[in-house]
Amino acid sequence: MQKYKLVCFDVDGTLIDNLTFSWQIFHDYFQTNRHKREDAKKKFFNGEITYRQWAEHDIGLWRERNAKREDFFKAIRHLKLMEGAIETLKELKKSGLKLAIISGSLNILLEKFIPNYEEIFDDVFLSRIYFDEKGNISKVDATEFDMDGKAIALRKIAERENISLKECVFVGDYLNDLKIIKEAGLGIAFNCNYDKVRKAADVVIEKKDLREILGHILI
Repeated sequence: MQKYKLVCFDVDGTLIDNLTFSWQIFHDYFQTNRHKREDAKKKFFNGEITYRQWAEHDIGLWRERNAKREDFFKAIRHLKLMEGAIETLKELKKSGLKLAIISGSLNILLEKFIPNYEEIFDDVFLSRIYFDEKGNISKVDATEFDMDGKAIALRKIAERENISLKECVFVGDYLNDLKIIKEAGLGIAFNCNYDKVRKAADVVIEKKDLREILGHILI
């Protein structure tokens, strides 16, 4: 019998290589107003706005720049799927584990690099941008499950599936993964440059190959 039943992944820097923060890539590409971005960020960390409001604000800055669907894909053309990602997901699925994404990233990255992600993952928590037939942003569904909210998403899935947190794994790399890494029965710091996260994790993986996590999960 498997020790773990649910494996959750971050996206930026974990499933997708060559980036730390996808939102920054789009801000740089669309050359949005840095002062407006910093102001919204400050308001979030001061508790004046929710994470969702912060996300919606920043997406609004892309709207102001008349960002089209094709532009978002151009902005990420230099990125790539993390080494071993597809093989790892297939192996975990084959072993009967449930898979989830809990990330502050955007659906655009998964649409490009894992087009069938909705079939692979049982749960997907991230921000979504939808486009009309002309490629304009038509709708935004910003996640509220980033930062500390990631741990809430993990508890929601575990409760619904009747899985204990000890049977849950989280794989991530950034400071917003700190709380969920502590919450999960197995917290894996993958491709991580932050001492706080590395110290909080049960396992630290240095090699940039997702297959390295399998030996710690399939036991």
